[in-house]
Amino acid sequence: MAECVELMRSTMIALSEGRVVLPLRSIMGLPANRGMLGIMPGYLADPECFGVKLVRLMPHNKPPLHSSHLGIVLLFEPEHGCPVALLDAAEITAIRTAAASGLATRLLANPDAGDLALLGAGEQARSHLDAMLCVRPLRRIRVWARDPAKAKAFAESEGSKHHIVVETAATVRDAVTGADLICTLTKAREPILFGEWISPGAHLNVVGSSVAGAAEIDTSTVVKSRFFVDSRNSTVHEGGEYLHALQSGAITPGHILGEIGEVANGSLQGRGSPPEVTLYKSLGVSPQDLASSHYVFEKARAAGVGQIVEF
Repeated sequence: MAECVELMRSTMIALSEGRVVLPLRSIMGLPANRGMLGIMPGYLADPECFGVKLVRLMPHNKPPLHSSHLGIVLLFEPEHGCPVALLDAAEITAIRTAAASGLATRLLANPDAGDLALLGAGEQARSHLDAMLCVRPLRRIRVWARDPAKAKAFAESEGSKHHIVVETAATVRDAVTGADLICTLTKAREPILFGEWISPGAHLNVVGSSVAGAAEIDTSTVVKSRFFVDSRNSTVHEGGEYLHALQSGAITPGHILGEIGEVANGSLQGRGSPPEVTLYKSLGVSPQDLASSHYVFEKARAAGVGQIVEF
């Protein structure tokens, strides 16, 4: 995770400086609302590569028997366009998504932030706990999930893994009261987090919703926050929380202050003062997958691991 946070820093800077090709993702819905297939192509200049992530979302699947997200990343080399690697998209996505939130937290959260609320108790909650532990010393951790048994199991397993205490919260409001780090990591299509519950000085990573019709946070949360994104173009087309607030007339397009890569390269100020609420809206973009996949590919090749297929 620590390596990937640094990798996301260089990747998001490259995105904001125009050294990537990033088409909007394409989503194909399956009949009878059974799920969807996401197609995410892209190009990265350094290290130079291009490729595509194919990921399917089946929201009714129940881990660990069947994950809700599975897929592949196919990586090509730039000179001749030969495919060079096929990687597990679920593992790549879990790590790079949380690492990008870790980068945003490092750049935007108050230096003494350490009271963490995790909304959701799935794979992204586990990886986000890893990421938050990488960038801030945590003094308190609370987790909420719709299924209390799932939250309890998460608290026990992650507490044991990290040798820390993870508390469970009965409600979202209980989880976020007093928290200065909040990660929303759910499948919610309607807001579960409301602005009146958020303490001054908090930093939010809003991660779970990735389509225009879904929003984990309400409009008042958007309005009260300094609002940063991974990709401006992706957000104005797919960022449900931003679009809901914009369409209601509560904000203008200028409410997006900038991309996290612009904060990372020093061209844009992040947090302005300790009491401000900062927010990073994560949609997930293909350069994150390409950079992570290329990094894993090079390490695997150097270590002589992985399965090689001649063609």
